[in-house]
Amino acid sequence: MQTSEFAKIWSKLSKDYRLHMENELAPTLTESQLTVLEVIQEQEKMKPSELTPLLATSPAAVTMLLDRMEKNDLITRERDSSDRRIVWVSISPKGREEVIRGLRIRDAFLSTVLSRISSHNQQLLLYLLGKITVVS
Repeated sequence: MQTSEFAKIWSKLSKDYRLHMENELAPTLTESQLTVLEVIQEQEKMKPSELTPLLATSPAAVTMLLDRMEKNDLITRERDSSDRRIVWVSISPKGREEVIRGLRIRDAFLSTVLSRISSHNQQLLLYLLGKITVVS
């Protein structure tokens, strides 16, 4: 079994990705914030509690992340008109601009990485990663 070799390669790729994203997204965005913006953009609006499992973190950490994002005008929060206990999170106009910028940065990095292998091997890699990925 090649698990230790896989772990080394995966760790290196993950580290390179995180470093690249943090450097390129700064100072207005982090990789976690990009993830939140991307998910909210798909849903239009979400409750903070819905983000907790997607980010694999605690409710307190999500609240702190959303606080920073609201302070930086990336998101807006508003109370539900029929149930004031519910808070909805949505993307601000600045957040929409930042998600576009962030996705361009991510796509450029991944294109550069994937360009090192043939188109056929890119398709094979996607297929194999799909086989080992747990879909929830």
